[in-house]
Amino acid sequence: MGRAKIKKKSTFIDMTAMSDVTVLLLTFFMLTSTFVKKEPVQVSTPASVSEIKIPETDILQILVDPQGKVFMSLDKQSDLQHLLQAMGEEYGITFTPQQLKNFTLASTFGVPMKQMSRFLDLPQEQQDVILRSAGIPTDSLDNQLKAWVRHARTVNKELRIAIKADAETPYAVIKNVMNSLRDLRENRYNLITSLKTVSDD
Repeated sequence: MGRAKIKKKSTFIDMTAMSDVTVLLLTFFMLTSTFVKKEPVQVSTPASVSEIKIPETDILQILVDPQGKVFMSLDKQSDLQHLLQAMGEEYGITFTPQQLKNFTLASTFGVPMKQMSRFLDLPQEQQDVILRSAGIPTDSLDNQLKAWVRHARTVNKELRIAIKADAETPYAVIKNVMNSLRDLRENRYNLITSLKTVSDD
């Protein structure tokens, strides 16, 4: 007896549902993700077991690299503009509207005030190069870090200070930064660390 021939059906698979889910997931991740700020130096933070999260807004971050150079960042553009104007008044420097705009677009800053005007006139690529070798002065004769923090606190009373330092940064440098904050009576600040895994033993 002959074999019955089974009619072959098309192997078409409707991918509409899968593409809808993909678009929904992509939209979700785009809306909930936060972008990492571009920093002038790579910092490998020390590990700790603390799981306290730092808020995402109203943060004044002090970045310290292994060589002891200090940088700062603020999260609000309006705060940055008022901060630079206040620093300009203290140091007798007038900034143009374009320089103020360039400063508000910077994610991290850290050059001496006497170089700030020339720095803000440079293209972004040259600013990045100069920023890596500069840093905010923190010595006893010209501690501009204190002035930046003092004016930042005046501009935004709700600021929380966070120190992000490399694990290899000498203790003396970190102590100098903390002493500067203590002189301003800023005794509450966070230390940014990476999460340390703890064994069950």
